[in-house]
Amino acid sequence: MFEVTVDKDKCTGCGECIDACPASVLELVDEKSDPVEMDECLGCETCVEVCPEGSITVAEV
Repeated sequence: MFEVTVDKDKCTGCGECIDACPASVLELVDEKSDPVEMDECLGCETCVEVCPEGSITVAEV
């Protein structure tokens, strides 16, 4: 299982991570990315790679 964390102070709500995530883990909530389906996370870190602000981390729990 993986834990996705979004630093809301860094996130600009660009949606790059939402478009890139193959498991639809992230959605825009209040104009910021939010991991709403964390149980679906594959741990691929695609969201981390595409985030221009470096606001996302993925950790195995």
